[in-house]
Amino acid sequence: MKRIAVCSVLLAGLIAPHLVHAQMARELKDITYAMAEAAPLGLDLHMPAGVSKPPLLVWVHGGAWSQGTKANFPKEFVERGFAVASLDFRQTTQAPFPANVQDIKAAIRFLRAKAGDYGYAAERIAIAGASSGGHLAALVGVTNGNAALEGKEGNYLNHSSSVQAIISYFGASDLNTILAQSTPFGLKVREPALDRLLGALPDRAKDLATLASPVTHVDRTDPPLLLFHGDQDPQMPINQSHELQGAYQKAGLEVDFQVVHGAAHGGDVFFNGERLDRAVDFLNRTIGRGARAGS
Repeated sequence: MKRIAVCSVLLAGLIAPHLVHAQMARELKDITYAMAEAAPLGLDLHMPAGVSKPPLLVWVHGGAWSQGTKANFPKEFVERGFAVASLDFRQTTQAPFPANVQDIKAAIRFLRAKAGDYGYAAERIAIAGASSGGHLAALVGVTNGNAALEGKEGNYLNHSSSVQAIISYFGASDLNTILAQSTPFGLKVREPALDRLLGALPDRAKDLATLASPVTHVDRTDPPLLLFHGDQDPQMPINQSHELQGAYQKAGLEVDFQVVHGAAHGGDVFFNGERLDRAVDFLNRTIGRGARAGS
């Protein structure tokens, strides 16, 4: 019996570290990260299986700044070992810019403060988004510490809203040039969306349009950037990504611009095959990969 007991203890000692190290896939829904005008702002946290302290990707959904929900996010990143926090935030039907950016920054502060509770790496956070979400992700990423955009939402103002990497999928970057670059079809989409975002078209709200344009904030402290844009996009001019690429290059920053030939505005083509591999490689290099169980 003593021999059996000793063997059991030794076996437990061998197995326990692996069990502690391993992590089951988890979905934590409707976590309130802040209150805005007495209404809760929520996020969903998706934790990958078999990863200890995974890096965190904050996902910002698209929808012309006025639609979409946190339910819309690319699950492929979770399958590749990254924790993903998908956010809801005030849309332009609820409050004009910069409420959306201030909410997203509040979410990042919350996520950094709560990293120990949920199990991802607080020091390794990237932000990504598609379409209007790509614009907001880029804007948040290049405006750490900007007083006009940080806001006062949430209970963690002593934490940083900075990120260590940005991925923008076919997002806007310069609201003062976007209409001149747009096709007639694009104008039908962009003009009402910009009017809701800024309270007027950019030529009548130049200061606000400039504040909302990532290209105007780029400086040498900004994190690495990965851009994806289809060369057949009828809604978002590809020149918007070219402009942000140019601003990064001028500042001597790391930027990778992937033109997706034949692609329009969105679709699975951006989240599979070599595009997904490129995004995962970028994240592995900039915020690191999680330590998989048994590694």
